[in-house]
Amino acid sequence: MGLGDKIHNAAEKLHGRSKEAAGRATGDERLRSEGRARHIRADLKQAGEKIKDAFRRH
Repeated sequence: MGLGDKIHNAAEKLHGRSKEAAGRATGDERLRSEGRARHIRADLKQAGEKIKDAFRRH
């Protein structure tokens, strides 16, 4: 995984967490679920990149 990908995924994850927290604080369920989805999507991207890296090494 390239450094740029790592930074992008970390930023995406942080943005998702902050959006989820804002939704929780304001009681906005839509905002909370959007944040949760963004957070999960970043985790999946990171996992996919790790799998690709593992296959490249072999």
